[in-house]
Amino acid sequence: TWGFDEGEEIVPGRHALRLLGGGRGYEAYLAWDDRLFSLVVTKILRPHRAEDPFARQQIAAEARAYTALQHPALPRSFGSDVHGGRPYLVLEFLDGPRLSTLVRKQGRLAVEQTLPLALQLCSALHYMAGEGWVHLDVKPKNVVMGAPPRLIDLSIARTREGALRTAGPIGTDAYMAPEQCGVE
Repeated sequence: TWGFDEGEEIVPGRHALRLLGGGRGYEAYLAWDDRLFSLVVTKILRPHRAEDPFARQQIAAEARAYTALQHPALPRSFGSDVHGGRPYLVLEFLDGPRLSTLVRKQGRLAVEQTLPLALQLCSALHYMAGEGWVHLDVKPKNVVMGAPPRLIDLSIARTREGALRTAGPIGTDAYMAPEQCGVE
């Protein structure tokens, strides 16, 4: 872990407020952006992955996806640097619970909530498909409830051609389409 303290500059012009979490290869921080004068999420490769060419390719691909895809139900990107000592990308901070948290705490959504949510998410997926992209990891944990709800985490999103070249399963098992896991 980078172990940034509150207020420490983690990437140029962005200062750590708190660690939000992360995965095997990255850490995500809630940060203050001096230029935007706003909260942002800064996703940084972990120190042991910062010089790994494959990890750099992955974050570069994610940065390209966020740059290419501009839709109200997808988070906005505010820049990246995938070549420096701390490869990172800066994303819009979305304030709201994840769909997975709501369902876990409150149970199923009412039909009156489900239909507008489904329309927003389908709108984002339809837009992505029209732009030649597929998300590959649509699940309740990747939906932030807000106005509008947002489909997050483009870390494994691919262009249609890139998805066709992907060998082996990709995504989250419980939510994976049969074609993603090699079953037809």
